[in-house]
Amino acid sequence: MSAPEEDRLGPLARRDGEPVFDEPWQAQVLGLAFSLVDKGLINAGEWSETLGATLRAAADDGAPDNAATYYDAVLATLEKLTAATGALTADAMADRREAWRQAYLDTPHGQPVEL
Repeated sequence: MSAPEEDRLGPLARRDGEPVFDEPWQAQVLGLAFSLVDKGLINAGEWSETLGATLRAAADDGAPDNAATYYDAVLATLEKLTAATGALTADAMADRREAWRQAYLDTPHGQPVEL
């Protein structure tokens, strides 16, 4: 007997036919990754292999098998492959990440974060 759909889909289990996202950024990063693959800017095979390796490394480090770990791996994979294309340097990504972090810290509670 096969496993229930929820078990087979793991962190991408569906609720009412839609993927479950704990945070809006999770949907955005996954959508961005799919878009880059669809446009041929990231090779689909390389995406799959790199994401798999990132997830295995997270599991080896003791990360739980949940949606948060999955989407953290999606983000790390997207950053790695984007840097590998030369379209965006690691320094530029670090600068952008810091700018977002600072914007978050400077934004009053309940207000949207703007960069």
